[in-house]
Amino acid sequence: MSEATLTPVVPSVGTPFRKAAFWRRLLRRPTTLLALAFLALLFALAIFAPLVTAYDPLGGGDSSLLEPLSPGHWLGTDDLGRDIWARVVFGTRISLTVGVMSALCAVVVGVIVGALAGYFGGWLDALLMRIAEFFQTLPRFVVALIVIALFGTSVFKMIVVIAALSWPQLARVVRASVAALAQSQFVDAARVAGMGHGAIIVREILPNVAAPIIVLGSLDIAMAILIEASLSFFGLGDPNHVSWGAMLNDAQQYLRSAWWMSAFPGLAIALTVLSFNVVGDALNDALNPRGPK
Repeated sequence: MSEATLTPVVPSVGTPFRKAAFWRRLLRRPTTLLALAFLALLFALAIFAPLVTAYDPLGGGDSSLLEPLSPGHWLGTDDLGRDIWARVVFGTRISLTVGVMSALCAVVVGVIVGALAGYFGGWLDALLMRIAEFFQTLPRFVVALIVIALFGTSVFKMIVVIAALSWPQLARVVRASVAALAQSQFVDAARVAGMGHGAIIVREILPNVAAPIIVLGSLDIAMAILIEASLSFFGLGDPNHVSWGAMLNDAQQYLRSAWWMSAFPGLAIALTVLSFNVVGDALNDALNPRGPK
C-alpha cells in the first residue's frame, strides 16, 4: 500500500461522519469478518491464557516428548515435553504486546512530527522530513537485529527499537495531509477566532487525518509482530517469555520427525500478520471510499 494511497481526501467542512456507511463498507467482505474474528480470538487468548490451558509454557513438560496431536496435548509436545498449545497461546501475549505497543509509540511520534512539519512548514518542515527520510532508508529488521544484539534483549527494548524505525512513513503521510488542511478556510476561521496553534492542530486538523493514521497503525502492528518473531527466531527474543519465533527456532531440527513443532507457531504468525493486513486494507477502503479499491 503506497503513501499516496493512504493520503486522505480533504473532507468538506461540516460533513457528518456516517457511521452506518463506514461499518457497511468495512464489513462487506467476508475476509474482513474472518480477520476481525481471528484477531478478537487472539486478544481473548492473550488475556485469558491461564484459563485456556493448564500447562506451563516455559517449565519442563512431562515424559511425553515429541508426542503428536492427542486428547491430552491438542497440538502435541516439543522435544522437552512442553505442550505446544500452551506455548502458542502464551506466545500470543508477547506478539500482541510488542505489535500493539510499538505501533502506538510509532503513531504518537509520527503524528507529532508530521503535524509540526506540515503545519509550520519552513525550516522545521525541512529538518523533520530529512530526519524522517534518514530513518526511512534504514532496513528495519537489520537495524533491530544489530541494536538488540549489541544492547541485549527485552520486551521493552524491542518495542522501543521497532517504534523508532516505524514512525517515518506515518510522519510523511500526516505531514502531507496537515500541510493541505493548514491552508483551508476552517483553519483560517479558527485562527481569526483566537485559537492557538496547538488547539488548531489537535481540534481542527488531526480529526480529519484520522484515516491514514488508523490504517498505517494497523499495518505497523503486523510488521512489528513479524520483526519480533524474526528476532526471536535468531535467538534474540526475551527468554522470560514464550515467542512464536523462538518456537520455530526450537523446531528446526524436528521439521520432519515432529512437524507440529513448527507448523502451529508458523501458522499463528502467518494468520496474525495476514489478518492485520486484511483489516488495514478494509479500513483504508472504509475510511477513504473515494480512494483506489
